[in-house]
Amino acid sequence: MNEEYFDLETLKHISNRLDFIYTTAKSNYSDNPELMDTIENLAQVANMFTSIKIQELKKQPVKTQSPQGYVLTKLSHSFSRMKEYEKLKEKGFPNWKL
Repeated sequence: MNEEYFDLETLKHISNRLDFIYTTAKSNYSDNPELMDTIENLAQVANMFTSIKIQELKKQPVKTQSPQGYVLTKLSHSFSRMKEYEKLKEKGFPNWKL
């Protein structure tokens, strides 16, 4: 027995929220480019997963071209941004004096 954990209406709601997050990050890019770019990429990845799940529930063929490559590209970009952020935070930490 194959139990579904998502329903179509909830997935559409999730997709709408992710679109809002993506649009907000894109339109406020100049406030904090690194952060907004990271949020934008992660919202795109999550929305792509949501889109695929919607297509599966509708029993449609998956239209997303190379989903694995898309996810890896977007995540690697966000991962790099976060690694750079960590490096900046470490540089700002004062040296210990014993």
